[in-house]
Amino acid sequence: MNPEKPYFTVITPTYNRAKYILTAIESVLAQTFQEFELIIVDDGSEDETASLVATFSSADPRVRYIKQENKGRSVARNVGIEAAHGEYVSFLDSDDYWQPTHLQNIFDFLQS
Repeated sequence: MNPEKPYFTVITPTYNRAKYILTAIESVLAQTFQEFELIIVDDGSEDETASLVATFSSADPRVRYIKQENKGRSVARNVGIEAAHGEYVSFLDSDDYWQPTHLQNIFDFLQS
């Protein structure tokens, strides 16, 4: 994988979702298709979101954390898009998760 040009950029906007964010992040890191970067855009959370995300971003260079003043989910998504390096962008809400083959299935579809 070229870390400067991953195939997918996964953008996860979040706001006070410490209760759920770990499941979302772990589901991305568990993907069978590994050519991705994960950008978490924190829209001004006041809970433990930052410290939870830091455990992943410090251990895995594919995980990036951006904190911004609360401006809403749409702005957070656009900030993530501006920071993206991937060929394709995919969104995952911070209170959701993916099955392990999600990105592989999308890749296979795009290749066919």
